[in-house]
Order: sequence, then structure tokens, then C-alpha cells
Amino acid sequence: MPSPSPSPTTTTDDPAASAAPCSPEDVRRVACVGAGVIGGGWAAHFLARGYDVTAWDPAPDAAVRLRRLIAAAWPALEQLGLADGASQDRLTVTATLEEAVADAQFVQESAPEKLDLKRDLLARLDAAAPAGAVIASSTSGYPMTDMQTEAADPGRLVVGHPFNPPYLIPLVEVVGGERTAPAAVDWASRFYAVAGKSVITMDREVPGFIANRLQEALWREALHMVASGEATVAEIDASITEGPGLRWAVMGPMLTFALAGGEGGMAHMLDHFGPSLKSPWTRLEAPELDRALYDAVVAGCEEAADGRSIADLVAERDRGVIDVLRATGRLPRSAEEATR
Repeated sequence: MPSPSPSPTTTTDDPAASAAPCSPEDVRRVACVGAGVIGGGWAAHFLARGYDVTAWDPAPDAAVRLRRLIAAAWPALEQLGLADGASQDRLTVTATLEEAVADAQFVQESAPEKLDLKRDLLARLDAAAPAGAVIASSTSGYPMTDMQTEAADPGRLVVGHPFNPPYLIPLVEVVGGERTAPAAVDWASRFYAVAGKSVITMDREVPGFIANRLQEALWREALHMVASGEATVAEIDASITEGPGLRWAVMGPMLTFALAGGEGGMAHMLDHFGPSLKSPWTRLEAPELDRALYDAVVAGCEEAADGRSIADLVAERDRGVIDVLRATGRLPRSAEEATR
């Protein structure tokens, strides 16, 4: 399990007010507020790790959708390895937000990406959750500084940014806001590590965080190529899954490029290929998402799916990621190996 990195140099009006009521290792009950794809994925992950999970979402069919999502994720979680006592029966869906967080020792918020909604919801969670319990937001873009403005105790609010699906992709990026207590960031980082995540603790707020910034650059370039007719959706996906994506599953883009320099490493790579950075290859500005581009991307994805439903594709993705995790040594190759 990776150790948390140093916490951000954040400040709070009253650091003592954010003292967590228990250690990360002693957490038994987690609340998931927001039960869509991300919130439901978090609930599935925490259940698989043996926690009791309470969940709330304002949608009238939230309980049905959440249980269906967890049931669909469970086969993959069984392959990953369930913790002792892990069970879908340890999920409770409550009628109100206040009920969901009343006894929570950690809260994961996963509401839609609307700043006013996030501000109001985090303030409500702060008012309802037990004193000092850390509250983390799954936001994919907003800095906590902008979201914690209405909370009475902003010191316990952190960002815990996952990747879809949270039950399968290990990474979570943790960072506080200007009024977050450093102790809350440290606590959250340790909790996520104990809960089986791979943690990057950022030492400052960065718009879009780290991984989103990188994948957004790739996404924008892909949209430009579709818009200009330079490549199809299928060609773009194949160019990654059959090319650099295979290397990135083992090491990231920086070390991958260092290897391109041979024995001279990154220094030789920069000397040799550095001038090409000025070549007009990339277009960092996003293209206009007009109707033609919209239709081309949607049609391309439908063609690539080739009749497979979303559920089929989710299962295929989950199997593939598990195979990659095993092949790269991140998971035991079999259930028998997991017990050795």
C-alpha cells in the first residue's frame, strides 16, 4: 500500500476544530452522498473493502439504480479480492442527507459538477456530519477553496478526486483548499490508502488536478482530429490501446519518453526531440463542439461499440483493466496466489 505524500501547506481558521473523531484505520462506516456513476462506484469500492456504507441521492429511483450499479460491479470486485466481511448487504440507502451522514466516520460527496450546488451541499454536510469527520469531494475540476466558502468548519473539507470507475481504478488525488487543515489532508490520504487506493497528495491546488489535465489535453487533440477529418473515433482509440497505452500501463509518459533517449535517458531525448516541441502538431485550444462534431463523435462511438450495450462495454472494460493490473504485478494472478 503506498504511503501518503506530504500534505499541502493549507491553513484553517481553527485547526483544532477539524480533529478527526477516529484514526483512518478505525473507520467502519462511510457515507456516500450522490449515487450516480461516481458516487455509486465509490459505494461499491467501500462495500468491497468491508465498510458499512450509507448512501443518499435526491433522485426518486436512486436506491434502485445504486443497487443495480453495485451488483454489476461486484463480479469485478470479486476478481480484485473482497475484504473479510464485504457484502452488498452492508449498504443502507437513506431518505435524507442527514440520516446518511449522522454516524459517518468519513463522507464522500459525489454530486454533479455545479459550483453553487457543491458549495451548498458541502455546507449542509458540514452541518450534519459528526464533528471533525473528514468530508471529501469527488469534484473533477473545482478547487476546494472555491467550494468550502459556505461551510462553518471548512478545515475538514478536502478533495478526493477519483477516476471512473472508482471501484476499479486505484488512483485518487487528494488536496485541500486555502482553509483546509493540513491534518485533514493527511488523514484523508491515509484513509484512502488504508481503503485500498493509490494516493497522490498534491501540495497545491491545480485547476483540473494532475491526471485530468493530461487526459483533457489528449481528449482535445482527439476532438480536433475528428473535427478536421484527420482520424476516426476507432482509429484514435486503437492508436492508444495498441500503442502508447500499453507502455503507460507500466510507466507514465515521462519515464516512457526517458527510455526514448536510450542510454542517455531524458537528457538525450530532450536534446534530440526537444526542437519538435515547436512543431505545429498540437492544438491545445478545444475545438468548437458544433453539431457536426457532436454527431461524428457519437456516431463513431456507436460504430465502435458494434452492438454492445453499455453494460457489455463496462464488463469488458472491467475485465481488461483487471487483466492489465495482474499482468503488471499490481494484483495476484489468481485467488490462490492472493492467499500465499
